[in-house]
Amino acid sequence: MFGALDISTSALIAQRTRLNVIAGNIANMQATRGPDGQVSPYRRRVALLAPGNGAGGSSASGVHVQQIVKDPSPPRKVYDPGHPDAQQSGADKGYVHFPNIDFAHEMIDAMTAARAYEANITVTDVTKTLMAGALRLIA
Repeated sequence: MFGALDISTSALIAQRTRLNVIAGNIANMQATRGPDGQVSPYRRRVALLAPGNGAGGSSASGVHVQQIVKDPSPPRKVYDPGHPDAQQSGADKGYVHFPNIDFAHEMIDAMTAARAYEANITVTDVTKTLMAGALRLIA
């Protein structure tokens, strides 16, 4: 029975991390500069999930965030020659490179992560109810 709680708990942690990554992507949708102030659009992050608890290897039950990776897709190009970060020369003159983030895609990811989180809350509640019932039978 405790294994079921461990599995649900690991999934709750993984989905919470996934939601945090998605929130970071949405917050940086318009970021055209990096933390150093140089023109470098933010790269979308994706949380990769893997089986196991992350500490004891893949033989353990549950799920964990294996790593958070940057999406390799190219940035969006928007023609806006008046923007301070617009390219000043070359083939992309007048274009601004924005992060490769699609708001609709991020919202769909957020909804699926939230639904998975809710489902694991329900599993945790059912498991606790079953454990309480088993203890009542024993006592």
